[in-house]
Amino acid sequence: MKDNPFETALTTLHEAGALAGIDPDVIRILSRPKRIFDFMIPLKMDDGRLEIFTAYRVHYNDALGQVKNGTRFAPDLDLDTVKALGFWMTIKHAVGGIPAGGGKGGIIVDPAKLSDNELEKLTRAFIRKLPLKGAWVDIPGADIGTSGRTQAWMLDEYEEIMGFHSPAAINDKPVATGGTYGSAEATGTGVFFVTEEALKSYNLKPGAKVVIQGFGNVGAVAARCFKNAGFKVIAISDIKSGVHNPAGLDIEALSKHVAATGFVEGFAGSGVLTNKSILELECDILVPAAIQSVINADNAAEVKARLIVEAANGPVTPEAEKILSANNITVIPDVLANCGGAIVCSFERIQGLTDDYWDYETVLKRLQERIIRSYNETVSTAKDKRTSLRYAAWINALNKLSAAIKARGWI
Repeated sequence: MKDNPFETALTTLHEAGALAGIDPDVIRILSRPKRIFDFMIPLKMDDGRLEIFTAYRVHYNDALGQVKNGTRFAPDLDLDTVKALGFWMTIKHAVGGIPAGGGKGGIIVDPAKLSDNELEKLTRAFIRKLPLKGAWVDIPGADIGTSGRTQAWMLDEYEEIMGFHSPAAINDKPVATGGTYGSAEATGTGVFFVTEEALKSYNLKPGAKVVIQGFGNVGAVAARCFKNAGFKVIAISDIKSGVHNPAGLDIEALSKHVAATGFVEGFAGSGVLTNKSILELECDILVPAAIQSVINADNAAEVKARLIVEAANGPVTPEAEKILSANNITVIPDVLANCGGAIVCSFERIQGLTDDYWDYETVLKRLQERIIRSYNETVSTAKDKRTSLRYAAWINALNKLSAAIKARGWI
């Protein structure tokens, strides 16, 4: 049976809420989204056919501020996944000290099967049909299947509708359209910053062996950061398979290979791994950077890493985490480890609203300061509550959300 990501999120909510002593009425409010949009997009394809696509947008909770972020174009997208992602984004913003709520959405579609013209028309239609949007309401960002290009189309369509420029209305867009430097690298770089800080607690040093499951934008950026800092990245996988070299992979050469072939398979000087076996490879640090629920009750006992850093959303299920904990394997949770993208999206909105744009070094420095502060706050709560880093991160977030919900008079 497929692990349900929304049920995973709710499990963590109730367990962390009990540990923190959160008001049960706050838990009830946070157990469901504030609003859900489920709408269709009819689209005339290049060959004249009519296709009807299903689209979603979830405003999970806005107690801390306007909702924002990810728009996923994927053939296996479902509403429970969107709800879970919106919930995780709500928690992630609170963990990262960002005054915003959580929003997620997307379209059930395989963008690789669309022409450029069809992709642009579909993207513009998503924004056109989205009922509530704007810099003070809901700010869509990029996710799986979307990119700076799609976000530029979204911004242009929104501004055409509104009749005025509003660069803060869309996140993850190119610098040329009012985006921020460092946006594309933010999540992967943040994963590295958190891991580097964690090394001080786990007696690991640069030169430690790293395995990365997923070589999309997040995994590739994290891999380069680890490699440049002296870590030994011994294995990387993508949607098809994995490659392995105990002496360490040449990340730049692998990136060029993937750019030329589309996949990591066939990379010279490396062995072949399956997507299952890469998670079970002996290493110091395992970075799942692809999709949710890849480490679950069926394979958790086979994981041999000392530290797992969740670069993806929800890659470790609650059942798996219990097994990992019993085996003395620490998990740095997604809502902390991969909140670098959310932090820089907040920076992007600030710059768009103020018309004061920062250079790359400023963005990187502020990201590092913010995410390390969030990590240290999480570690402090974990020690105080004698609990895991995941529960500690959620406890910190739930306390902030509870204070906002009560101050607004919702309960």
